[in-house]
Amino acid sequence: MTDLSIRPMRPEEIGLALDWAAAEGWNPGLCDAACFGVEDAAAFMIGELDGQPAATVSCVNYGASFAFLGFYIVRPELRGRGHGLAMWNAAIAHAGSRVIGLDGVVAQQDNYRKSGFEFAHRNIRYGGAPAGLDAPCDGVIDLANVSFAILAADDATVFPAPRTAFLRAWTRTEGHRGRALVRDGRLAAWGVIRPCRSGSKIGPLIADDRPAAEAVLAGLLTGAGEGEIFLDAPSVNREAVALAEGLGLAPVFETARMYTGALAPMRTDRVFGVTTFELG
Repeated sequence: MTDLSIRPMRPEEIGLALDWAAAEGWNPGLCDAACFGVEDAAAFMIGELDGQPAATVSCVNYGASFAFLGFYIVRPELRGRGHGLAMWNAAIAHAGSRVIGLDGVVAQQDNYRKSGFEFAHRNIRYGGAPAGLDAPCDGVIDLANVSFAILAADDATVFPAPRTAFLRAWTRTEGHRGRALVRDGRLAAWGVIRPCRSGSKIGPLIADDRPAAEAVLAGLLTGAGEGEIFLDAPSVNREAVALAEGLGLAPVFETARMYTGALAPMRTDRVFGVTTFELG
């Protein structure tokens, strides 16, 4: 039995989870904390021993039917004492009857399966300095010029539940830049780039096809400098993998996307870049 005391994080404490995630090599965005607590105020939890932080977890409830689990971290010197299980149980309890998703390290896949999670597909993080990308085409515009209602409706084709508050924060937070491609008067692709502890991450990158994804990607990279970029591509979208490899990016990390139950059909073929491994 653990003597861990578990409570919801205050908004200003979410940065601690990001610092611990950075120490684990997860490379969070510089402004992620401003976005991560907006959808579900009780999603982020901290476990304390004698008033000192010992463990974190998050489980964001998106509406009444879906939740996403992340930031499952115990301080290295405190592992193996049952604290992780206590945090895990608190996160699962917070989700209630919702289907839960997560992006877990592949090595833990069997353990997650024992907790009722089933493998859906791999997500592969590609990284490096991009090469061979054409200049942005004329149809690429600032994402702020797209109606938020249209953006949210498009996001609903690729994500299991509405995430209006998160999406609004993610696309409008200072430092996050969004671009979109309009074809024949309709939204064909859009994406967001954000600065991270190392380089920049692109996510989400949603597109009807690879040329549309490339057009938005070119728009996102304009003015982004010459540092590394990272793109998390679902392995089941072969065009997304081909896009990353075509830019000269190399696999640096991968996760197992897993769920505890069935979900409504999603257009994974339109996902060229996952929004974030931590929140889905």
